[in-house]
Amino acid sequence: MGLYASYIFPRLMDRVMRGQEFQRLRTDLLKNTDGEVLEIGLGTGLNLACYPPRVLRLHAVDPAPLLPELVATRSAAVPFPVEITHLSAERLPYEAGVFDCVVSTWTLCTIPDPIEALREVRRVLKPTGRLLFLEHGRSNDARTAAWQDRLNPLQNVIGCGCNLNRRIDQLISKAGLHILQLDRFVMEGVPRIGGELYRGIATPNRTDVSAPPETDGR
Repeated sequence: MGLYASYIFPRLMDRVMRGQEFQRLRTDLLKNTDGEVLEIGLGTGLNLACYPPRVLRLHAVDPAPLLPELVATRSAAVPFPVEITHLSAERLPYEAGVFDCVVSTWTLCTIPDPIEALREVRRVLKPTGRLLFLEHGRSNDARTAAWQDRLNPLQNVIGCGCNLNRRIDQLISKAGLHILQLDRFVMEGVPRIGGELYRGIATPNRTDVSAPPETDGR
């Protein structure tokens, strides 16, 4: 990792993504977590303070140690143990069916092979487990999507592998997970090309054939 990816980008990312609206969205998503939890893409640990005390243990994976001293401070401030492993989510080092929840926030945009990572998520979830996701991705608006395609090569560079134009719902479904809830909306205070959000819940088994339809919060 170069100077930009190791030191400059993590600080910029942390400063932007610890904003009030980001943290409100994180807290709203993570209030439903409990038991043994896995987070893919820990980043700088901004989710840590948003987990409820019902979490028994948090396992986290991330390919790179981003601001490790800050992550250590944030990990020490929560009431449950945090175990961090530095690897990519395409090959998770856990046995099948061990997690009650898997969490992915602003992560699937960057993983090199997101479908393989989501297949691994499906493998390690308990049959009754849930994937809770909050991701940015491709817009349903044709003009916005066209700009996402045009700017994606630049975003890949300045965002250290981040993609603007991935269809998050399609990636989850192609991995064999079943979406029970999906909300689509544009995040306030963020340019639309990067603020098109996918928020929802998926499960490894089709437990509800009449799952709620996608909602659009525009």
